[in-house]
Amino acid sequence: MRDVTTAQTPLDVQPTPLALLLLGREADPKSERGVECPGDLPSPSDPDLVERARAAKEKLGDKVFVLGHHYQRDEVIQFADVTGDSFKLARDAAAKPEAEYIVFCGVHFMAESADILTGDDQKVVLPDLAAGCSMADMATAEQVAECWDVLTEAGIAEQVVPVSYMNSSADIKAFTGKHGGTICTSSNAERALKWAFEQGEKVLFLPDQHLGRNTAVRDMGMSLDDCVVYNPHKPNGGLTAEQLRAAKMILWRGHCSVHGRFSLDSVNDVRERIPGVNVLVHPECKHEVVAAADYVGSTEYIINTLEAAPAGSKWAIGTELNLVRRLANRYADQGKEIVFLDKTVCFCSTMNRIDLPHLVWALESLAEGKLVNQIQVDKETESFAKLALERMLALP
Repeated sequence: MRDVTTAQTPLDVQPTPLALLLLGREADPKSERGVECPGDLPSPSDPDLVERARAAKEKLGDKVFVLGHHYQRDEVIQFADVTGDSFKLARDAAAKPEAEYIVFCGVHFMAESADILTGDDQKVVLPDLAAGCSMADMATAEQVAECWDVLTEAGIAEQVVPVSYMNSSADIKAFTGKHGGTICTSSNAERALKWAFEQGEKVLFLPDQHLGRNTAVRDMGMSLDDCVVYNPHKPNGGLTAEQLRAAKMILWRGHCSVHGRFSLDSVNDVRERIPGVNVLVHPECKHEVVAAADYVGSTEYIINTLEAAPAGSKWAIGTELNLVRRLANRYADQGKEIVFLDKTVCFCSTMNRIDLPHLVWALESLAEGKLVNQIQVDKETESFAKLALERMLALP
C-alpha cells in the first residue's frame, strides 16, 4: 500500500473555479453565492462585540443606514435602523439619500435591489458575500435565456409575460424588465399576475414554483392542470411543446429551502399536539401545506396577524425560525402560544451568515474609511431591472 503521508511527488493540478469558490478564494459575480474571504473577522467569543458594533455605528453617524431583514438573528437585528422584508428595506434605503453607506443585513439579491433603487453616490454593503439565497440561485440568466428560446420554438413566446418574484437576482429582474414583465412580492403576487394576464395569455413565473402555483390556484381560481413546471436541468425544461401551449402558468422549478421543507404531516402533527391551534404559513410553502393551513400570507401578514391575535390564542407558524422565535418571545406575556410548524429546527442558513462578527467587521472597516463588500449592479442590468420594479410599483 502506498504511504500517502510521505508521498512528495508534485502534482500539476489546477483547482477548478468551483473548488476555488468552495475554498472562498475567488468570486463569481453572476452567482448569488459568489464569495471572497472578507479578511480577519473578530472572534465570535469576543465579549466586546456588541460595544464595538455600537461604537463603530456611532462613529459613522448619519453616514450609515443599517437594514435588518426579519429573518436575521437578534444579535444583528438590534443594530438595524429599520426592519422589514426585502422590498420594504430596499425602499427604506432609497428614502435615505443622505446615507453614504447602506449596510444590508440580509442576502445578496436584497442588497442588489437596494443598489438598484438607491442613488449612484450611495454604497451598499453586504457584511458577508456568502449570504446568498438558494431560491435565487435556482434561476440563472443563462438558464432563463435558454427557457425563452424553448418558448420561442414552441411558438408561444409572444404570448408569455414573465413575472419574477422579488427573491431573484438582478439579472433575472433585468430579463423580466426587458421582456415586458414585472416583479412581485408575496404580498402583491395576485395583483401582478392579474396585470400579466391582461398583457398576455400565459405567465412564466420565476423562480419560486410554490408562490406561483399557490397564487394562481388558491387566489385566482385556476386549476393545477393550468400549471406546468419548467425544469432547467432537463432538455426543453422536461416539457413538450404541446404542454407549454396548453399551460397558463409556466412555473420555474425553484423553491425556498426553508419554506419548502414544511409538509402536510407537519400540519397534521401540530393539530394533534395542540388542539385549537391556528396554522399560519407563508405562500412559499408547498401547495398541500397552504391548502391545509388556516391562514396564508407574507412575512408582514404573519407579523400583523399575530399582533392582532387575541390573548391566549395558539399559533403554529410556517416560516423562518428566527422570526418565529422572536414573535413567540414578543407575545409571551399576552399568553399567545406561538410555535414553529415543524418539529425540526429550520433557520435560513445563508441569512444566518450575517452574524455579529461580520457586522462588526463591516462597520469598523467603514468607520476607518475602508469600503468593503460593496454590492454593485452594472448600469444596463440596473436599467432593465428598475423598469420591472417600476411596473410593480405602478400595479393597480
